[in-house]
Amino acid sequence: MDKISYFLLVAPALLFAMVAHEYAHGWAALRQGDPTAYQLGRLTWNPIKHIDPFMTVLLPILTFFGGGFIFGGAKPVPVSPRNYRNYRKGDIIVSLAGVATNLVIAFLSVILVVVVGLLGRSVPAAAEGLGVLQLMLGASVLINLVLAVFNLLPIPPLDGSHVFKYLLPPAWALRYQRLGAYGFLILLLLLSVGRPVLYAWMRPVTVLNGAAERFYAPYVLPTPFNR
Repeated sequence: MDKISYFLLVAPALLFAMVAHEYAHGWAALRQGDPTAYQLGRLTWNPIKHIDPFMTVLLPILTFFGGGFIFGGAKPVPVSPRNYRNYRKGDIIVSLAGVATNLVIAFLSVILVVVVGLLGRSVPAAAEGLGVLQLMLGASVLINLVLAVFNLLPIPPLDGSHVFKYLLPPAWALRYQRLGAYGFLILLLLLSVGRPVLYAWMRPVTVLNGAAERFYAPYVLPTPFNR
């Protein structure tokens, strides 16, 4: 499969993963007492509401065609932590909701690869089309694992920083949060010159995705792209 075809195949899986991540933040915030995302119309599955021109469109193109992997993000869902019934608990729950959602989607994608494989064997006429669907689901496993582990990086304003800051003394936590002003620059450095450090952090993705591939390998259907 050429790169453009593969990009078009995996792009919907990436878009869904990004939207689900942000929706989870908004839904968790609402459950914790903050209706900001709901009131601003961001508690929706409509992808148009979550698209950021750089993070959602340009970054996936640049990372895929420039670095051999695909990565991106959706426009952050607005939240007002002061509305949480319990600030600390709410902050942690809302921050980890996106990560948890991506992990759940990755797990369900593995199961669906198996289900689709069994269906394809039962209906041979549909096997080729279902095999293409399997390729998309396999990409969904990897994409969601990447988003989950990447967002756990303790770099403000990523989700992991909202947990890590509570492990620090209050004075240190305040200084640490100020790194958020340089967070985007730090992330760009990681994605460019800091890739060895980033790859070390992302090692669990390789391990988990490899385990998933070994699990569903017996159920993979042949397609023109994987023969």
